[in-house]
Amino acid sequence: MRDAYQEQLDTLADGLAGMCDQVAEAMAKATRSLLECDLQLAEEVISADIRIDDLRAGAEEKAFALLALQAPVATDLRTVVSAIHGAGDIERMGDLALHVAQGARRRHPQPVLPDEVAPYFAEMGRVGVELATKAGDVIRTRDLGRAEELERDDDAMDDLHRHMFTVLMDPSWKHGVGPAVDITLLARFYERYADHAVAVARRIVYVVTGSMPGPLTV
Repeated sequence: MRDAYQEQLDTLADGLAGMCDQVAEAMAKATRSLLECDLQLAEEVISADIRIDDLRAGAEEKAFALLALQAPVATDLRTVVSAIHGAGDIERMGDLALHVAQGARRRHPQPVLPDEVAPYFAEMGRVGVELATKAGDVIRTRDLGRAEELERDDDAMDDLHRHMFTVLMDPSWKHGVGPAVDITLLARFYERYADHAVAVARRIVYVVTGSMPGPLTV
């Protein structure tokens, strides 16, 4: 009986880690669609989002079943409760990748990004994908050192996000209001994506230690 219960907990964690892999792939494709004006990639991200939504629903169903049927306590209870919250964070990451892809599709065949800001979005995409991948690793391994790495990686995303405002406010900006609005929204999507990845890692710290490392704002 205990082995079956532990297997259910492991399956729940594996499902969440797999969701992280999927939202990492979604953001990688969405970023490429943005940088390369690739409509097919954008459509792939948009059509795949429903699968991420279904995975969240499945994870929540498993977690609530464990709460109802197994009455977990201590670490097991923290695992189940954190899984419910974590599934929401990861699903939201998928939504944010979806928003990036929708931005690329909305402007197609015209590019969304002027040449001078494209490298910054390439870097934001790289950092975001790395954060999602690391979040999946943290779920699988419960490695607290790896979880701390996400906090530092998120600082890099925050710096890129702030730099976008410097670029947009520069008197030499020549692309008008429309592109500036697009860029502001897109940069925000990446910044929030990173925040949700950090939230996932913080919940694993809570599972292991019983203490939440600082306030969650996502």
